Amino acid sequence: MSQKQIWHRVYPEGIPAQIEIPSVSLYYLIEQAAASYPDNPAILFLNHQLTYGRLKEQVDRFAAALHVLGVKKGDRVAILMPNCPQIVVSYYAVARLGAVTVLVNPLYTERELAYQLKDAGAETIVFLDQLQPKVMNVLPDTAIQRVISTGIPQYLALDLSQAAGDVPVAAENGMLSFEVLLQAHPPTPPQAALDPANDLALLQYTGGTTGVVKGAMLTHKNLVDNVIQTRYWLNNCQEGTERFFCVLPFFHAFAMTTCMNLSIYLSAAMILIPRLEVMNLLKQIDRYRPTIFQGVPSLYVAVIASPEVKNYELSSIKSCLCGGAPLPAEVQQQFEAITGAKLVEGYGLTEASPVTHCNPVFGERVNGSIGLPLPNTEIKIMDLETGTRELPPGEAGELCIKGPQVMKGYWNMPEETAQVLRDGWLYTGDIARMDERGFTYIVDRKKDMVISMGYNVYPREVEEVLYEHPAVKEAAVIGVQDRNRGEILKAFVVLKEGAEAKREEMIKFCRRYLAQYKIPKQIEFRSELPKSSVGKILRRVLVEEEKAKVKAKQ
Repeated sequence: MSQKQIWHRVYPEGIPAQIEIPSVSLYYLIEQAAASYPDNPAILFLNHQLTYGRLKEQVDRFAAALHVLGVKKGDRVAILMPNCPQIVVSYYAVARLGAVTVLVNPLYTERELAYQLKDAGAETIVFLDQLQPKVMNVLPDTAIQRVISTGIPQYLALDLSQAAGDVPVAAENGMLSFEVLLQAHPPTPPQAALDPANDLALLQYTGGTTGVVKGAMLTHKNLVDNVIQTRYWLNNCQEGTERFFCVLPFFHAFAMTTCMNLSIYLSAAMILIPRLEVMNLLKQIDRYRPTIFQGVPSLYVAVIASPEVKNYELSSIKSCLCGGAPLPAEVQQQFEAITGAKLVEGYGLTEASPVTHCNPVFGERVNGSIGLPLPNTEIKIMDLETGTRELPPGEAGELCIKGPQVMKGYWNMPEETAQVLRDGWLYTGDIARMDERGFTYIVDRKKDMVISMGYNVYPREVEEVLYEHPAVKEAAVIGVQDRNRGEILKAFVVLKEGAEAKREEMIKFCRRYLAQYKIPKQIEFRSELPKSSVGKILRRVLVEEEKAKVKAKQ
């Protein structure tokens, strides 16, 4: 029986293994939403509401402004801001022109920002005014020619009722005003001739947690197809009625696809949250009544752990996709108990736009599994030694993916591209196994594997056990050098508020569920763990800290 037949057999009712998707541009999503639901709210932000009709008008105005400034098809435009209406307007305006968006993390240091701008060859940057010092400091080292600043108060006070062209466009200190550009240009940009399957829409940078940062080249078709693939998975969503809680940052691929782009495809309202603060998060859920809440495990942990959660109404949430890191079963069960929602674990990577797998929201789901491949997605498990031999169900090897969401390659990195794209398959670098029904299980990343006492140990397995301890809020496990054993396991543990536990207790607990060689030899308790901008625990940082300690002793 082929893999496709296996997958089709276990897909929930209403989710086909193969779907027909039109070849369209990203801009088509917002064009259709505005045509079908012009008066529906598209964005809810700081007591401000923007309808789909008004959002499309602003997108078209900004696209016209960029065109007049000289931005053309294929040019790279960097966008540097948190979740706010301007990031949505800028993103779709760039797509409207056939230019290429480069989403940049506002938390980047100047060094990181300069590297990404230079590597992308960006000539235009749109940024939040609070980030002006950082931007101005790096400009001399980049090819940036057009600098566009926007401010939250200025944007919220924006009046577009006056006739286009009445407001002069003048650069001040080398900068242009986003708001003035919108006022000065009519919503009539030129029509770009696009080939959705081949023209780039996005350079999405990745690899910062595992090596050299690389720009994944994603086409309009990559992104649109992944949106529609994900929409089929969330088959309980109704067009024109949903409300997406957008707390994950749009500059991250997971939120960009499953929050921003999917919202617009469904003509749903986006509740934009620019910063993760648990109390504000709870208040916004209570006020705006979101129905869809995408997140990462640490975000759901934060909600569960808040002593105030019982004072807020969270029952409007009905579906949640979790990505970015493994979802502990305890977290899943507790969040579902609090909200009544369905929370399922999925999987993806930037190189695949990013979603490739998910557990069914309605239907059988398997704890510890990343679920089934999305429609139109094929997978295979290849041996770790040569990468040329496909493994049968049950055996662990490298997870490989083929589908319309897989990137064209890495920007200006042909050798790195050749390593991960082979005969149309994306080699993910993740170690996985697949059962006979098509459910996939991530064992761990290749680079995270620890050899303890001669055995291969995957940190995720140990972390899952630690998460089951009633006192543990978060946990991360790495390998550290040991003179006698080569490597031993070290666990970093954050306890729940008010909880107490000792090293001996943790080790005794692990001993109940793990083989001797999998038990951490060292336990370090911390108040928090290092995380990425989207809340993913960074094992790499912990590894670097341990290496620095060893070096300091030498």
